[in-house]
Order: sequence, then C-alpha cells, then structure tokens
Amino acid sequence: MLHSLLSGDYPRSKPLAALLLLILFGLALTPFLFDGSQPLNTAAKICIFIILVASYDLLLGYTGIVSFAHTMFFGIGGYGVAVVLHDTEPHWGMLGLGVAGAICIAVLLALLIGLFSLRVRAIFFAMITLAVASAFAILASQLSDFTGGEDGRSFSVPALLRRSFRPFEEDFLGVTINGKIIAYYLLFIIALLLFLLALRVVNSPFGRVLQAIRENEFRAEALGYRVVVYRSLANCLSAGMATLAGVLIALWNGYTNPDTTLSFTIMVDILLMVVIGGMGTLYGAVIGATLFILAQNYLQVLMGQVSEATAAAGIPLLPQLFHADRWLLWLGILFVLSVYYFPTGIVGKLRSIGK
Repeated sequence: MLHSLLSGDYPRSKPLAALLLLILFGLALTPFLFDGSQPLNTAAKICIFIILVASYDLLLGYTGIVSFAHTMFFGIGGYGVAVVLHDTEPHWGMLGLGVAGAICIAVLLALLIGLFSLRVRAIFFAMITLAVASAFAILASQLSDFTGGEDGRSFSVPALLRRSFRPFEEDFLGVTINGKIIAYYLLFIIALLLFLLALRVVNSPFGRVLQAIRENEFRAEALGYRVVVYRSLANCLSAGMATLAGVLIALWNGYTNPDTTLSFTIMVDILLMVVIGGMGTLYGAVIGATLFILAQNYLQVLMGQVSEATAAAGIPLLPQLFHADRWLLWLGILFVLSVYYFPTGIVGKLRSIGK
C-alpha cells in the first residue's frame, strides 16, 4: 500500500524519511500540540505552500521550464473564489462554481502561454511569463469594481468552515472543535491528496518523458516526443495545482488581495523554497516550504529573544547583530549557506548521507 501511495518514489534515506514523517505528523497534530492561532495559521500556510512549491517544481525541476507566471495562477484561484462569494450566499454550490471557473481560466491561460511561448528559448519564455504575470497583477489592482483593487475581496465561507460553528459541545483531547479546525483538516487532506497526485504524475510515463525533455530536448524530439505538447501539458498541470493552492489560501484567510497571491515577492519565495528543498524532487517542496515558512514566522521572534538575552548579559555587538529587525538579513545568509553547502538541496544532501 505504501508503494502505491508514494508511486514507488521512496525517500531513499532514513534521515529524510524521519524528517518527512516528523513534518507529516506535526502538521496532522498541530491543533492538538500547540495553543493559539499563530501555530495553526503557520501550519495551514505550510500545507498550502507545499502544494504551490510542488506545482512549480513540476515545471522547473522536472521539465526544466523557468516561469515567472506562477503567482498569476495562484491569484486566479484566490480571486475565483473571492469574486464569486463576495456578493452571494456562501454555500458549497457557489464555492464549487468559483473553483471550477478559476481552474478553467488558469488551465486555458497556461495552455495558450505554453503553445505560443514554449517554442522560444528558455530565457525568452521566462520574460514572456514575467510580462504576463505583471500585466495580470496590474489588472487585478486597477479593476477595482470587479476585484476590489488593492484592498481585494473579503467574503464569507460556508457555515461548516466558520470559527463560530461547533459540531460538539464537549472538547476533544482538550481542543474545542470548531469550523476553523474543520477548515484546517480539510485543507490538510486536500494538500496531502494533491501532493500524492503530483508524486504519481512525476513517476508516470508522462513524468519520465518530462525528465527526458529536461535532460535533452533534442534527443526527446528525435525519439518522437512532441516537446511543445508535453511542456504545454506540464504547464497546465502546474497551473491547475497552483490555482487550487490559491483557492485554499483564500478560503483559509476569508479574503484575497494582490499582496497575498499576486506579489512578485511570493514568486521569489517559491524559487527559494524549491532551491532550498532540492529541485527535481517533490519531497524538496515539503522540506523547503516547511523550513522557509517556519523561518518567516518564528526567526524574527527568536532573534528578538536572543538580542534581549545578550543585552541583559552585557555582551557587546550581539544585541545589535541579532536585533529582530535584521531577520531578513539572517534569512538571506541562511539561504546562501544552504545553497553553498547543499547544492542539490536538503533532500539531495540527506539522500547522499543515507546511502
């Protein structure tokens, strides 16, 4: 059964397997292990970004396509739900309509971009996707009557997913089960299923062709594979997954705006997560997204505590060096060190250790 679930793609390293299991059970048990809303929000964001990063790795790591339009598909998912639910009753039928419409738009755009742009060289395709994503972000900001402009769109989620909804009067293992907990586990299960589906895709004959194209597209073409068609299909699959990730983050937040889905900063973060975890291995998406999101949410707090402790101890320089406002500097240093010492990503390093 495990062989079928993982599509025969095992971690191939005991340290890596242990780390993946730790992340899996940590995410599954977050509501019961940690108090407060921040740990739950962090865990939800990790689940969403695992899918977003895995969908991008399908392009970059497995197909060799450099695209800067990934946040556009992420935003389409968020806005697809927000626009539909903004002025309507928040029931499951309308939610399904918004999700279906967003996926159709995203896949159609991905297909058009792929068919018209993937014939050019990699750098030109990257520039084309950057231009398209920038244009989409500008439209989302300017079409305020439709998208809400810079403020975005807030909306109500179905009653089952609201914090006020409580299916049980008694607590379960000391935790009050409400709509937010139900929303988290719905998000967790969808993210897990999408990850397993992506694992199935990359280990299928289709995925093997994508990897062959990445290694040598001319040889793949000579063997009879239509490279543009395969790349376009990969672009569509990746866009569909990114759209669903956008749907999940919109449902979790109850709103969407350009900063939460369309920002170019998010695109840079996705690239960093792929590189940190390891390109061409979906397990790298799990490791990279988890470490990066944890650093984003807790590194600043940790540095603030270190700064206060060293200041109280009278140690010179360290309080200024570890000041909480310098967390981005240290995050950048950690990224440079990870690339230098783990050129194949954390997954590649752990697999080499486990041999």
